[in-house]
Amino acid sequence: MMKPHRRKRLGIILFIATGLSVAAGLTLYALSQNINMFYSPSQVANGEVGADTMFRIGGMVKDGSVDQRADSLAVSFVTTDFVHEVPIEYEGILPDLFREGQGIVAEGRLDTAGVFQASRVLAKHDENYMSPEVKAALERAGASPESHRFGESAEY
Repeated sequence: MMKPHRRKRLGIILFIATGLSVAAGLTLYALSQNINMFYSPSQVANGEVGADTMFRIGGMVKDGSVDQRADSLAVSFVTTDFVHEVPIEYEGILPDLFREGQGIVAEGRLDTAGVFQASRVLAKHDENYMSPEVKAALERAGASPESHRFGESAEY
């Protein structure tokens, strides 16, 4: 038979352990809902992402693809990993460093027409920096960003 003070102590320990377990479970659940996975244009083109799934896409802004509307903040452009391309539409103020031929990461959802509807667009912070995610995506696609700079072709 357990003494009353030990039973009380065991009850307190079980209550604290249960509370911590519930808090950890709720924290993990909340984090899983807010994680935005990163995909390259090739992964998106290959159907690895479902429509209406929140994710991040990264690649290079295709030269000649930027179309800014004169009467609004709406802009459309194409991001590429030099193997596949994904059209992106965004309404808002673009970062100062956003330009054609530069690396970007955009957050948003793919619509049913296959157009990425961006809620946020991020550009690299200087001329020599490229997001590690974008660089890895380009390498996985078999394209190096250096070989495509300034309109050069990877095919020799």
